[in-house]
Amino acid sequence: FPPAVFPLSCAVQSYSWGKMGLESEVAKLVASSDPLVQIQPDRPYAELWMGAHPRGDAVIRDNRIPQKTLGQWIADNPACLGAKVKDAFQGCLPFLFKVLSVNTALSIQAHPNKELAAKLHAQFPEHYPDANHKPEMAIALTPFEGLCGFRPVEEIVSFLQTVPELRALIGEVAAEQLERSGSDDPRGVSAALRVCFTRLMKSEKKFFVDQLNMLVKRISQEAAEGKDTSGSNGDLLLRLHSQYPGDIGCFTIYFLNLVRLEPGEAMFLGANEPHAYLHGDCVECMACSDNTVRAGLTPKFIDVLTLCEMLNYTPAPSSSKIFPAAQSQLDPSVYLYDPPVPDFAIMRIEIPASIKLYLVSAVDSASILLVIQGTAVGTSTAAASEMALRRGSVLFISANESISLHLSSPDGMLLFRACCLL
Repeated sequence: FPPAVFPLSCAVQSYSWGKMGLESEVAKLVASSDPLVQIQPDRPYAELWMGAHPRGDAVIRDNRIPQKTLGQWIADNPACLGAKVKDAFQGCLPFLFKVLSVNTALSIQAHPNKELAAKLHAQFPEHYPDANHKPEMAIALTPFEGLCGFRPVEEIVSFLQTVPELRALIGEVAAEQLERSGSDDPRGVSAALRVCFTRLMKSEKKFFVDQLNMLVKRISQEAAEGKDTSGSNGDLLLRLHSQYPGDIGCFTIYFLNLVRLEPGEAMFLGANEPHAYLHGDCVECMACSDNTVRAGLTPKFIDVLTLCEMLNYTPAPSSSKIFPAAQSQLDPSVYLYDPPVPDFAIMRIEIPASIKLYLVSAVDSASILLVIQGTAVGTSTAAASEMALRRGSVLFISANESISLHLSSPDGMLLFRACCLL
């Protein structure tokens, strides 16, 4: 039998919003897993892709395996996915696992559901490269901030009353419609919210740049005088404006929740949920797709009409955006993040220092294991030889295979494992 458990060398993406050099968690993980890699201090290390996506297919680090990449290996050995996963996802790994190191904001974006993805892909394949949906989940590795989902209406109304530049862009009619909409009529609220947000996003460029400059000047002066600018979300406004001057995305902070995650906390982003990561490091898992509809805080192609049409305009407090992990009944070291989509789930595995031998149990799905902290030697009947695991190591584990970890670090281990639990 060929080995069914093996180490991977994973692709790094150098997007401009990434943290630089060894400030990046991505760079630290790569440097730790492979001492021969030279980390360049002036290069952004934004994303580590652990999976078989054609734009970043992982390389197999086992010279007894003839296939060079994980994608080729899965194509030749589809049973490794597990019978249910193989059938449900046409012989492809259904998820892409990542580490992100965010220095400056990512674009205001949402991911389409399957129906819209198919339509966008057929009409504009150059912008929407596949026909799949792209739900995603982020779990913080360091304190992490993002914008996610529409704020409760009373917060938006409060900003409309304290930020005249925002009210000017949206217009009196739309602003009053939102102010009058009552909580007893959720559809009326969503409709009013849609009108306000669409008015903002479609405002004339010269007009919104003037309003934004007025707002930034006013907040800067208030801050310089030592005034409290939190009623206008001043700190975040100035930060985003310094990153993307003159960008309409700066105004979205008055509509979207600011969500702060502590390490181990997660947020799940379903289809049509507006979001933008702002700062910090996380592991992320998503359905295997590259479909993103963008509308601000970006130099890339933006599609404001599609975005405003597709969004989920349901207001909710930021606390509701934090996705809970469930501790496993069978193994107290495992915390499961199981989102409401079939494509993926993530396990956080915290092995205490008192445990010197730990079994990474078999699941009926291919999985990818990432070491964040600790060192161990891994053995498996399905591996060619023993595997030295340290911070940054990534392993592919075929369905129904297990691994014994012989821990050598004094502080235990922290691992994340992505899989598909059908």
